[in-house]
Amino acid sequence: MLLQDSCVVLASQVIFFLVGWIFFVKMLFRDYELHHVLVQLIFCINFTLSCTMFELIIFEIADILDINSRYFHWYFAIYSMLFMVIVLTPFYIFYFLMSSSRLVTTSMKNPLTILVFCIYFYIFWKLGDPFPILSPKHGVLSIEQGISRVGVIGVTVMALLSGFGAVNYPYTSMAMFMRKVTTNDVIQIEKKLLQNLEKILVKKRKIAIAEREKLQKRNLKPSDSNWWGRLRSVATPDSPTSENIPQLKRDIGILEDFSEHLFLEAHDLQNMRERLEWSRTYQGRYFNFLGYFFSIYCIWKIFISTVNIVFDRVGKVDPITKTFDILVNWFGLDVDVTLWSQQISFIV
Repeated sequence: MLLQDSCVVLASQVIFFLVGWIFFVKMLFRDYELHHVLVQLIFCINFTLSCTMFELIIFEIADILDINSRYFHWYFAIYSMLFMVIVLTPFYIFYFLMSSSRLVTTSMKNPLTILVFCIYFYIFWKLGDPFPILSPKHGVLSIEQGISRVGVIGVTVMALLSGFGAVNYPYTSMAMFMRKVTTNDVIQIEKKLLQNLEKILVKKRKIAIAEREKLQKRNLKPSDSNWWGRLRSVATPDSPTSENIPQLKRDIGILEDFSEHLFLEAHDLQNMRERLEWSRTYQGRYFNFLGYFFSIYCIWKIFISTVNIVFDRVGKVDPITKTFDILVNWFGLDVDVTLWSQQISFIV
C-alpha cells in the first residue's frame, strides 16, 4: 500500500516539477537569460514541495490514499520544505552574493559564506526565544521548532505583503485613480524627446568637429611651419566652436538629464494610456468592481477589529460556520454543517 501510494505522490511531484520549470522559464524569466541552473532547480523543488503539501491537504479532506501513507508523505514533505527554506535556499543566496561581490576574493568566498550563514542561522533561531513556541516535549530538530519560527517570519511577511496589496491593488485597478491620458499627449511628449535628442546630437557633432580642427592644427605639415604658416595662423582666429567645448559638454549633460526625465514621463504616459484602455474591457470593469468591494471590506474589517479590541471580543466561530448556523437555525435548511463548512472553507 505504501509503495503504491508513493508512486502516486511521486508521479504528481514529477508533474509539479515540470509545471514549475515551465512557469519559471516562460513566465518569470521570459525576457531574461538565465545563467544559474541551480536557481531554477531550487525554485522548482520548492514549488514541487509546496504543491505536494497542498495536494496532501486535498487527499486528507477527500480521504484519498491510506492514512499512514498520507502521514509519511506529509512528514517527508514538511522536513524537506524546512530544509529548503531554512538551510539550502538562504545558504545559496549568501553564496551567490559573495560570488557576485567584487570586494570578496575567490579564496575568501567559501569561508565568508559559511560565516554569514552561521550568523543568519543564529539570528533565525533566537527569534523563537520571545515567543511561547518552545516545549520540553519537542526536540531541537523537531518539526515544531522549525515551523514555529518559519511561521512567525512568514506571518509577518504576509502581513506586510497584504498591507501593500490592500493599498496597491485599488490604486492600480480602480478607474478613479487613473489619470486621463490621450494618444495626443503621448505623441507630444515623444516629439519633445526626439527634439531633445536631436539637440544632443547637434552639440556632440559640434564637439567632434572642434576636436578634429584642434587635432589638425596640432598636426601641421612641415610646409606650414615656416614664417608664412605662422603668419596665417596669427591672422586666422580660432574657430568659435573650439572655444566653447567645455560649455557644450555642460549643455549636453543637462540635455541628457532632461532626456531621461522625458523618457520616464513618456513611459509613464504610455503605461497609463494602456491601463485606461484595459479599464474599458470587461476584465478591467470586473477588477474595478473588485477594487470597490475590497475597499469597503477592508474598511469594515478595520472597524470590526477596532470594536473587538476595545470591547475585548474574541471570535469563536469562523464566518462560514456562522453562516451555516444561521441557515440551519433560522431558515430550517437541512445541511450538514460540518461537511460543507469544511469544503467551502477549503475553497475560499
